[in-house]
Amino acid sequence: MVKAIFFDLDDTLLWDQKSVKEAFTATCKAAEDRYGMDAHQLEEAVRDAARNLYGSYEFYPFTQMIGINPFEGLWGNFLDENHDHFIKMKETVPAYRKDAWTKGLKKMGVDDDDFGYELAERFPQERRKVPFVYEETFKTLDALKGNYQLLLLTNGSPDLQKTKLAITPELVPYFDQIVISGDFGRGKPDPSIFEHALSLISLKKEEVIMVGDNLMTDILGANRAGIKTVWINRHNKERNEVIPTYEITHLEELFPILEKL
Repeated sequence: MVKAIFFDLDDTLLWDQKSVKEAFTATCKAAEDRYGMDAHQLEEAVRDAARNLYGSYEFYPFTQMIGINPFEGLWGNFLDENHDHFIKMKETVPAYRKDAWTKGLKKMGVDDDDFGYELAERFPQERRKVPFVYEETFKTLDALKGNYQLLLLTNGSPDLQKTKLAITPELVPYFDQIVISGDFGRGKPDPSIFEHALSLISLKKEEVIMVGDNLMTDILGANRAGIKTVWINRHNKERNEVIPTYEITHLEELFPILEKL
C-alpha cells in the first residue's frame, strides 16, 4: 500500500530545462542585437565554456555529489553558509559567470569583457523571470494532496532550490516535507538521502514511490534504497541499464499506477 510519494523537482514538476533555454535565448538576443552574431551559436559557445570552466574548479566533485549543474552556477548565488564548498562557490561564481560569457563571445569573434559581464548579470535576471511549471503539475498534486503524504526530494544547493520554490510559491504548500541534497550532505543516487526522507515521514520503503525524470539519480537512487520508481520520460529518451518499476510520459499517468498498488 503506497502512503507517500516522493517527487523530484527539476524537469519533473518544474520545467527547468525550458526556463534555462528561454533565459539563454533572451540573453543571447542582446548580443545578436549589439554585434549581429548568431544567438544560437553564442548559446552553444557559452554552454561549452561554462561546462569546461565548471569542471576545472576544486569544488566540482562536490557539485556532482550534491547535484548542481554548470548552468545553475550561471544564475545561483550559493549563499549557503553551512559548507566550505558552498562558501567557495559563492566566492567563485561571479567570475565564473563573467568568464563563461566572455569566452563565449570570444569564440564568436568578439573580445569585450564589459559586455561579457553585462550578459553574465543579465542571465540570472532572465532565468528568474521564467519559472516554467508543467501544465499537469498542479492538477496532479491537487488530486494527490490529502490522499498521500507528499515529499519533495531534490538535488541541489539549498539557496538555489529555495529560490526556484520562491519564484513558484504555489508549489510549496503541497509538500509535507522538502529535502534538499545540499542540506543533507549527499545527493541522489546515494541511497542514504532516500533513507533520510523515509525517516522524516516514518514510513517503510514499501510504502513509498519515487517519481523523477532522471534515471541516473532519481531512479537509480530509489532502486538502491528498495523504493518503487516511476520514471517520467516526456521526451522519449532511451533507457540505459537502470530499470524503473514503471515508465510514464505524463504525470497524470500516475493515477492508474497508484490504483493498481
